[in-house]
Amino acid sequence: MDATTIIVALLSLAGTLAGSFFAQRKSSALIAYRLEELEHKVQAHNNLVERMYRVEERTELQEEKIKVANHRIDDLEEERK
Repeated sequence: MDATTIIVALLSLAGTLAGSFFAQRKSSALIAYRLEELEHKVQAHNNLVERMYRVEERTELQEEKIKVANHRIDDLEEERK
């Protein structure tokens, strides 16, 4: 083997390693970005679930208040008769 063949092989190795390194770095950055976006979506979903739980609690409370009010109205109507 002459020196030029060794130099070309070493340059090819260096180019391959550099290309692999930068491709891996770019891929890792893309995966990290996608995970971050997914975390935001999950957090938004969790916030929605929590808010809906509170709305359901309030709705149940309001329904109970309506039932009580209807019973009072019925009682007042019966007393009036």
